[in-house]
Amino acid sequence: MARDLADTIGARLKGRFEAVRARSLALAAPFSPEDLAAQAMADASPGKWHLAHPTWFWETFLLKAFASGHTPFDPRFNYLFNSYYEAIGPRQARPERGLITRPGLGAVLAYRAYVDTAVTRWFDEADAGALEAARGVIETGIAHEEQHQELFLTDMKYLLSRAAWREAGFPAALKPDAAGPAPALEWVAFGGGVFRFGHEGGGFAFDNEGPAHDAVLTPFALASRPVTNGEFLNFIEDGGYRQARHWLSDGWALIQSQGRAAPLYWTKGGAGWSEFTLHGEQPLDLQAPVSHVDYFEASAYAAWTGARLPEEREWEHAARGVDPASARRTDAAGWLHPAPPPSRTGLAGLFGEVWEWTRSAYAPYPGYRADDGAIGEYNAKFMCGQFVLRGGSALTPPGHVRATYRNFFPPGAQWQMTGLRLARDL
Repeated sequence: MARDLADTIGARLKGRFEAVRARSLALAAPFSPEDLAAQAMADASPGKWHLAHPTWFWETFLLKAFASGHTPFDPRFNYLFNSYYEAIGPRQARPERGLITRPGLGAVLAYRAYVDTAVTRWFDEADAGALEAARGVIETGIAHEEQHQELFLTDMKYLLSRAAWREAGFPAALKPDAAGPAPALEWVAFGGGVFRFGHEGGGFAFDNEGPAHDAVLTPFALASRPVTNGEFLNFIEDGGYRQARHWLSDGWALIQSQGRAAPLYWTKGGAGWSEFTLHGEQPLDLQAPVSHVDYFEASAYAAWTGARLPEEREWEHAARGVDPASARRTDAAGWLHPAPPPSRTGLAGLFGEVWEWTRSAYAPYPGYRADDGAIGEYNAKFMCGQFVLRGGSALTPPGHVRATYRNFFPPGAQWQMTGLRLARDL
């Protein structure tokens, strides 16, 4: 009976492991070794590094901890592919990951195959006790690799945008048929009161999603859909990037120093505005959600409209009644870019279009304690100087997010697929 139980649990987890590992390779398949070795800026990592680092995670936190007698593929990789785990040891500086020309892509793929074989063998041999003891690491490892799949796409998009010919990473023929105009913006009202927030248990969640706690909300309204490119274009044409009164001080200083006048990837030419995507340069879809705006741009747009960004608990409270699985499957269709959400009553596009900025600083929930050991560095050490985003984007792997999921980035970050939804007080 115990062996049967172990086989059932192990087969389920192994299947998910194999699926996430295969998807990473599929996303990388269209790119050349030269593409995968380049690093376009300090905040982005080479594609090759995104293939190697999750492999390092599986070897470090699963095989070395739970697979007796495991022999590392190459001990030097512990330095090259550690991201930020101080407890593990020294590592290659993040801005210098593009200098990792050796090992080459072939060696990284061999590393992945070696670790995959070892993990699969461990699944086949582990008993129920071992599987249960390692379950937290396995679930985290799967979610961690999914995060790096999204980072892979955003980093490769930025790299392609900096190339001389700004070529597509994926075929433009995958674009879905036009869905028609975005639904009219409406306001969905929510009453105030004391509500429950955070992950309650029952299924995997990252540690920063808990502990569950009560908090007070005052009455508010949330926009029925994300802000569109066309609406953000109105802000630009009204002089939004030239009027300091809309901007937070740090944001105004940033756009002045960088000469920003539009979201990242927007270009104005003789035929009008276009936008660079993973499918190459495309005419700007005025109906699609605006993306690649930072927190300062989102906040300025909200101020221009007379509204504001939502608090993260307001967003979570509103999203509790929406099934994340109902999101439009851009990934399944192959179109790796936001599209107009379907017309519907209530809230549309909450999941799977653009990460939506909230005005909440990324901070621990009441009673939060980081996990013990090196894996406790996963989230807790970043709870300073960043803002929370909710909802997932067109690049987020299907099934990855939920209402309690907390993403976070510095306020000046544009290269992630970040957009906004308006809120207002009632």
